[in-house]
Amino acid sequence: MLFYVFAAVLIGAALGVIFSRNPVYSVMFLVLAFFNSAVLWLLAEAEFLAIVLVLVYVGAVMVLFLFVVMMLDVNVEAVREGLTRYAPLGLVVALIMVVELVQVIWAKSRGLATMADAPPLPEGYSNTKALGSVLYTEHVYAFELAAVILLLAIVAAITLTMRRRPGLKVQDISRQVSTRREDRVRLVSMDPEERQ
Repeated sequence: MLFYVFAAVLIGAALGVIFSRNPVYSVMFLVLAFFNSAVLWLLAEAEFLAIVLVLVYVGAVMVLFLFVVMMLDVNVEAVREGLTRYAPLGLVVALIMVVELVQVIWAKSRGLATMADAPPLPEGYSNTKALGSVLYTEHVYAFELAAVILLLAIVAAITLTMRRRPGLKVQDISRQVSTRREDRVRLVSMDPEERQ
């Protein structure tokens, strides 16, 4: 029952990401979708992946997305034009995915040969330890490549927010350092006044 509840909320959040008019709302719906995906990972007894999904995607990547969306001037009209231009391709991809899902559900309901159920886990098994041993031995280069890609995403977001815009005030460090006191401070001599 819990699976169907969280899966329904996940589908609703995914639709909210697609159909929301405000980009900030889309990011918030994506955060909700990630949280529900983490709960589904917990139901599948993959606790480490659920925590990593919350910490990495919600805590880091989505904050980066939200930062980029809020700092950039997103032209909504241009986004809508791109949506209508790529809508046929998106509909074809969505149709293919729906057909594949229906085939999987139909095969499962008919009892046809599908993937075998996972064997029960032994006592004291830790999926965190097993994942770490595989990740840092067999897939260490892919792990490092993912780290470099995330670093590139951070640098790209900073570069996009620092682009030239009209009215953007920029510091001229050499001009600030080369100033003299006489250019900035003016001493004024005044006669003292008495209070009455």
